Amino acid sequence: MAHQDNHAAHAMGFKDYLTGFILSVILTVIPFMLVMHPEVLGLSRGATLITVVLFGLAQVLVHLVYFLHMKTDAEGRWNVVSMIFTVLIIAFVVGLSVWIMWSMHYHMMIN
Repeated sequence: MAHQDNHAAHAMGFKDYLTGFILSVILTVIPFMLVMHPEVLGLSRGATLITVVLFGLAQVLVHLVYFLHMKTDAEGRWNVVSMIFTVLIIAFVVGLSVWIMWSMHYHMMIN
């Protein structure tokens, strides 16, 4: 019985990894083709940049869900909370560092 449960969990994990891999490849190839052949859709540089960023964000979500198993069930919820906390701390550290550097540069250029 335990062997069958382990086998089913392994098969489900492989299916998740395969789905994540295929989505990652698609989300990489489309922006690559947009950048390498901009004449196909005729997007402006700004629209191409926004499209590439959106595909990048979608790829981050695919990696979080399919490879890091960030689900919204009771077990995965703590992983999501800890990831959000980590992102907030990093955003604060980077954002405040940039603000401090800009402020120092501004105040040193006045004198």
